[in-house]
Formats: sequence, C-alpha cells, structure tokens
Amino acid sequence: MELGIRGKNAVVLASTRGIGKACAKALLEEGVNVAICGRNSEVLEYTLHELRNITGAHVLGFRCDVQDKEQLKGFFRKVYDEFGKVDILINNAGGPPSGYFLDFNDQDWVDAFMLNFMGAIRATRLVLPGMMEQKWGRIINLTSISVKEPIKDLILSNSIRLAVIGFAKTLSQQVAEHGVTVNNIATGLTKTERIENLITAKSEREKKSKEEVYQDMIKNVPMKRMATPDEIAHAVLFLASEKASYITGVTLPVDGGYIKSSLA
Repeated sequence: MELGIRGKNAVVLASTRGIGKACAKALLEEGVNVAICGRNSEVLEYTLHELRNITGAHVLGFRCDVQDKEQLKGFFRKVYDEFGKVDILINNAGGPPSGYFLDFNDQDWVDAFMLNFMGAIRATRLVLPGMMEQKWGRIINLTSISVKEPIKDLILSNSIRLAVIGFAKTLSQQVAEHGVTVNNIATGLTKTERIENLITAKSEREKKSKEEVYQDMIKNVPMKRMATPDEIAHAVLFLASEKASYITGVTLPVDGGYIKSSLA
C-alpha cells in the first residue's frame, strides 16, 4: 500500500531502543527522512549505524534528553537546519518507575510530569506552527494501555499519561482545520527493555520468579503473548500516513485485546 508520505520529514523522540527505534525504522523503510535522539551517545551511534545499514535511508541522530528544555530546542534546531521542516512528530519517552503511592515523593511526581508530559508539550510547540502553515502534519503520542485500564503498580504512569490524552484530544480539535492530526497509540505489553525492568522489579517485590511474573502479565491478553515493537510501529506508521487523514483525536489501543471494555 502506498502511504503517501515518501520524502516527508519525521522526528521520533527517545528512539534509540524499543518502540521508538522500531517507529524510526518503519518510517525510514517507507521513504521518510527521520531524525532520532537518545541520551546515551554510544547507543545512539550504534542505532544510527544499524538503521542506515538496514534501510539505506536518510537518518539523523543527535544526543538529547527529552526532559531537558534546552537540549530539546537544540535538537530541533539541528533538525530544521538539515530538513527545513518537520511533517511528522512521534512523541515518545520511557516510563516512570513502577511502585505504589506511598513509594513516591513530590520530586518523583515532578520528574514523571517532565518526562511524559512536558517533553511532548515542548516538542509539539516546536513543530506545530510549521505544520499549520503548510496545512499538513501528524502528531502521534506513544502512551500506554494504562490510560484505558490503569495498572495497579504504575501510579505515576497511569496519572501522567492521562494528561497527555487530554492534551491531545483538545489540541486535535484546535488544529484539525489546518490539516494537522493528533492521535495517541495506547501500547499494550511489548517486548522492550522497559518491560524487562518492570518484570524484574515486580519479581523482587513479590518474591516470584521472572517467568511467573511474565505469565501473570500475559494471562489476560487474549493473544497470549506480548507485542513486538514492530507491531506497534506499524500502527504508528498508518496514523502518520495520508491514509489516516480523517482520523484525529483518537487513542488507539494496540494491545492484543487486553482492554476488555467495549468503549476502548
């Protein structure tokens, strides 16, 4: 299927690993010019080398912590210097720590807010005027199934990611007439390093083996497995495409049927 985005320019935040990296790869394979970023310089260089070898496409990479306002501005400045414009923005960031309410202090809440909310706000602010001017743009926020069905030990994520949903829904209404769509992907259980860390933390906390924790996690997934990062990326690719031009303000679960509500 021709998705109508060949030659467009995309930024994928926090994209040296996991789902972000898979999104960058999917866009590159579709002929999109892509800029990636990450906090670890060595991992960034390895990912750049890997993506270039796999796709042979035009990919940029810069060190950037999405929580740092000045680093984020500097990253986008370099992207604009190279690409001239940004057509597609994938807002992505790692999740905050797992735990229960009394495990966290005020700073933990602030850190989660800066990571999962303000990073998306700031990045969107840097691309939206150009998208509105050219009458075309795609903003996609990678979030979690916890916005539809809260996960007990992810209170920070459950709370902050819902703010992203409210932001995206409202913004989608404000910019729709300018040809800009704003959507969210509510990712289900996916085989990433973050999930491995959550499994380890839960294993230690509940005195269970990692395999027991893993089986507990997938027991309510009708497909009886976790997603691959590529499966999430394919949904992102569709929402970024011309084929999804009349879809905006939605939160699409990609979860193997995990969410049971008919309203999801």
